[in-house]
Amino acid sequence: MLRRTDRRLLTQGLLMRLRHTLVAAAGALVLTLAVPTSAHAANGEFEYANELGLPALLIDPQSGECIDLPLVSDKVPGSAPWNRTDATATVFLDFGCEGDTYYVMDPGKKLGPQLKLRSVIFS
Repeated sequence: MLRRTDRRLLTQGLLMRLRHTLVAAAGALVLTLAVPTSAHAANGEFEYANELGLPALLIDPQSGECIDLPLVSDKVPGSAPWNRTDATATVFLDFGCEGDTYYVMDPGKKLGPQLKLRSVIFS
C-alpha cells in the first residue's frame, strides 16, 4: 500500500504530465489556426471564345490570381465569356487584369460576343 506522501507525489507527477500534454495540444491548435491556408480554386468552368472564335475553357481556375487567357493576343482578344464557376469573375480587356475596361460576372453569367477580354480574376 502506498503511503500518503507517495500518493501525493504520484498524483503531482500525473498532473504535471497532463499539464504538459494540454499545453502541447493547445500550442498545436494555435499553430494550425495561424498557418495561412493556400489559395483555393473556383469550382467549375470558365468558357470564352479564343482568337480563332473557338471555345476555350479554364477548368477550376485559381481564385485571387490574375489569369491571362490562353489563345488570345494583342490583336485579337477573346470574347463571349460564360462564367460557369461558383465564384465571381472579373474580366479585363487588357492583359494582367489591368486597365479601365472590365466587367464583373456573377456565377452563371453569360455574355455575348461583343464583350472582349484578355484576362480574368476570380474571387
